[in-house]
Amino acid sequence: MTINLTVEQLANKIDHTLLKADAQEVAFEKLCQEARAYGFKMVAVNSAPVTLCKKLLRDSPVHVGAAIGFPLGQTTIQTKAFETKEAIKNGADEIDYVINLSKLKDGDDKYIEEEMQTIVDICKKEDVLSKVILETCYLTDDEKKKVCEIAKEVQPDFVKTTTGFGSAGATADVKLMKEVVGDKVKVKAAGGIRDLKTAKDMLEAGADRLGMSSSVKVIEEYRAEQS
Repeated sequence: MTINLTVEQLANKIDHTLLKADAQEVAFEKLCQEARAYGFKMVAVNSAPVTLCKKLLRDSPVHVGAAIGFPLGQTTIQTKAFETKEAIKNGADEIDYVINLSKLKDGDDKYIEEEMQTIVDICKKEDVLSKVILETCYLTDDEKKKVCEIAKEVQPDFVKTTTGFGSAGATADVKLMKEVVGDKVKVKAAGGIRDLKTAKDMLEAGADRLGMSSSVKVIEEYRAEQS
């Protein structure tokens, strides 16, 4: 696939990710330095290192994104709301939260809508981008469609495939999700994007943003391809 993007434009579609439980400060310093150097759109981190990353990226256009309810999504709406507010207070420009999969599996669509509305309202009030993580590897196609239909009504900025911690990463789900949300909501592909071919496939399927830890490798591959 040929994508009609400059190297800089591709980099600006990437959320440069570090969500490891044992990541140390030196790793976040490297993450942020790479994000500055390559012009990635965002660094994606857990909520605790948001303050550090915001400091490291001061005077930079790179966003800091906080993962909320990560990676299981098994906290209450009130807990996710608090974590979202604190992350924003600490400097988060974007919020990626994991839905409560158990509630979705139980058919409690009202809960999923309330949870989504709560997080999205907080983000809109603070002019922060919101992304809803479906963790598609655990969902049926009907369940994926249901969350996307809810998202069409609530209108977060993005629906996102996976955390990268589940049993599978970004797949053909991107196309399915995009077909449901249309132009109302954007799609972020994340999980298992480790090379340029996969990144291109996700963009072709309809993704507007790519979450990955192999960001530098992918951009260097693209740069080599373009030269």
